[in-house]
Amino acid sequence: MKSPLLSLPGAVPAEGVDEGVAAHYGDLFREQRALADGTGFVDLSHRGVVTVSGEDRLSWLHLLLTQHVSDLPPGHATEALVLSAHGHIEHALYLVDDGTTTWAHVEPGTQDALIAYLESMKFFYRVEVADRTSEFAVVHLPAGSIAEVPEGVVVRETSYGRDLFLPRSDLESYAADGEKHGPVAGMLAYEALRVEHHRPRLGFETDHRTIPHELGWIGSAVHLQKGCYRGQETVARVQNLGKPPRRLVFLHLDGSEVHLPPHGTELRLAEEGPDGRKIGFITTSVRHHELGPIALALVKRNVPLDARLMADATAASQEAVVEV
Repeated sequence: MKSPLLSLPGAVPAEGVDEGVAAHYGDLFREQRALADGTGFVDLSHRGVVTVSGEDRLSWLHLLLTQHVSDLPPGHATEALVLSAHGHIEHALYLVDDGTTTWAHVEPGTQDALIAYLESMKFFYRVEVADRTSEFAVVHLPAGSIAEVPEGVVVRETSYGRDLFLPRSDLESYAADGEKHGPVAGMLAYEALRVEHHRPRLGFETDHRTIPHELGWIGSAVHLQKGCYRGQETVARVQNLGKPPRRLVFLHLDGSEVHLPPHGTELRLAEEGPDGRKIGFITTSVRHHELGPIALALVKRNVPLDARLMADATAASQEAVVEV
């Protein structure tokens, strides 16, 4: 869905998965600094919004998701995954319950497949699943923001900020009231802070064979002491008996390179040269207002943490995100 905020001065449309909202509004680093200081907001109105209502909603979701949600208190934010039978990540949900309805926002364009799966699992449970994307837009307020939330708006409050489920019809008027919350920032600023804080994103840090342990989603999105769900056997086996084949790392990239290595760029050990074996790939690369060019990447578990890496012609050094 194309955001009306793309009509604001300086707006440059994002591409790829984030098409429909702005990449930036003319000054990437100013927007980053504002978010880091707790001012402004991010238009995430391209994300899917799914609700589950009915008296069985939490106990039913508890059976399907990786997170413990059967006793989720109203207003308490959490994350959860849907796994395949083999334990590979299929969906990531960012949840909150308002006491009568469970709200989730998901990656753009993934809501249809998620709803189809949920509908197939309803059986005799008293639940109603709905796609609310056309009615509600997700707006992100950064950590430290003191902006007031409009009355009646459902909020997910986390350590990295607040996600508002704002009526889509109110998005333009919300943006126009900059005195209350500060100026809008684009996806590039939001992504730079996401990478800085090592937060994985479905479709960026994941591929068709990613398991939760590789990205550090154990705990934050996967509860190890809950009952059965699809893919649990893989989660338990890796947790108790083995180690994941790959691990998420944070990279400092050579700042002398003009171009950032895009998603999917193969990583090799610097000592082996450009023809060396592939040991991983870039998942997200960004320009940060303080750290310079940085990235997240998935590498093989046995790659030494002090090894220098090459992403094509770009040198990179690692910091651990997932310990294995």
